[in-house]
Amino acid sequence: MTIACETQRFQNSGSKLNNYSIQSRSLRWALLALFAGLASLSSGCHFLKPTPIRVTSQQICPELIDTKQSQIEVGVPHRIVDGLGWVVGIPSKILLWDRRIENHKISEDTVLVMADYLEQNNLAHIKVRANQYAPLDDWKRLKKNKTVAWPYRYTLGVISVAGETILPGRVFGGDHYNPFTDTIHLYSDVPAIALHESGHAKDFTRRTYKGTYATGYLFFPLWAETIATEDTLWYLQERGEVDRIAEANRILYPAYGTYVGNGLGSLASGYALPLYYGSVVAGHINGRMLNRKLDTAASPVHQSVQSPEPTMATPDSTSL
Repeated sequence: MTIACETQRFQNSGSKLNNYSIQSRSLRWALLALFAGLASLSSGCHFLKPTPIRVTSQQICPELIDTKQSQIEVGVPHRIVDGLGWVVGIPSKILLWDRRIENHKISEDTVLVMADYLEQNNLAHIKVRANQYAPLDDWKRLKKNKTVAWPYRYTLGVISVAGETILPGRVFGGDHYNPFTDTIHLYSDVPAIALHESGHAKDFTRRTYKGTYATGYLFFPLWAETIATEDTLWYLQERGEVDRIAEANRILYPAYGTYVGNGLGSLASGYALPLYYGSVVAGHINGRMLNRKLDTAASPVHQSVQSPEPTMATPDSTSL
């Protein structure tokens, strides 16, 4: 009996040591992943390189092009509903450190920037709902969108539209593009975010197997997020809009950090939250470091415009 008890104690202690060893290895991997993510995200480098989405062909459903209605529809303001949505969006405002995130009040400037992008990229079939709740129309668009195979539309597509119907973004926020209805749902008054979601639409439109691509996004969203973010940065860079580039760096890098953090957290689930928030903070740091470089590069140009070199005055022909 004594021998059996001692053996049991030894086995229990061995099991504890094994568990401790496994946890230690998990912690080491989590720390390594965190440091790697922080180093890459806060290096002040363009690890998200401005790159356009190359389009050789487009998968467009003609039935989704509605010439009778505006492509971008803005929801009618409602003080109580929009106020509730603003409060629900406070965590997102804090996370990205911008009060315009999920403020449920889309300005004309954001609408015009988005409209210009959609027109230039031949995306007339994309519907934009700017703080609008229209589930019946979304169900109709799901049925019409034959560019997505029916097995995907009537499984994942139904789930996505049902989620938007039961948990309306008008209250719960969540800027996103739905590939099953080819609809962009926008609740933040940030042009960079509007362009980013439009970039998703452009990316999906060039995919022959949109349903398969959408399924892959569920398991590995970082790939598509990289493509849309880099296209947004390229689009703004081509136009030389320094203020909008700065805004994109400040918003899109920490937003990208949320996906990096989720990816790192999947490798070490026990440390998911530190990895997630660490990646977001690193994104903020990187975006601001890039903006410092942007200010430095732009300041000589700004000074040359504001303070031109003095020139000799030319006498007026009518003067004495």
